[in-house]
Amino acid sequence: MSSDGPVRHMALFWLKIPASAEDLAKLAEGVETLRAIEQVRTLHIGIPAATEARDVVDHSWSLSESMTFDSVADQEAYQPHPLHKAFIERCGHLWVKVVVYDITDYA
Repeated sequence: MSSDGPVRHMALFWLKIPASAEDLAKLAEGVETLRAIEQVRTLHIGIPAATEARDVVDHSWSLSESMTFDSVADQEAYQPHPLHKAFIERCGHLWVKVVVYDITDYA
């Protein structure tokens, strides 16, 4: 596993109440606060695209966040950051599941 270079941090959230537009908005607002963390280089918030249903496509999640960090060390500094902890405290009741993918360049 490589620890050099930039890291893309992808998190998929499944809301406890998937049909709740209010909860989706609250979660998106919470994720947006993470942009203020100095190690976060980019932040994208998304929802499942209305693409074709296929066996390999998972549309079951409610909201995604995709961040980039300059390094694994920056991603590790993000985890205990007070704004990240505040986000979890403020929004954690909204989701039933979170899956995270941390990705770095292959070569």
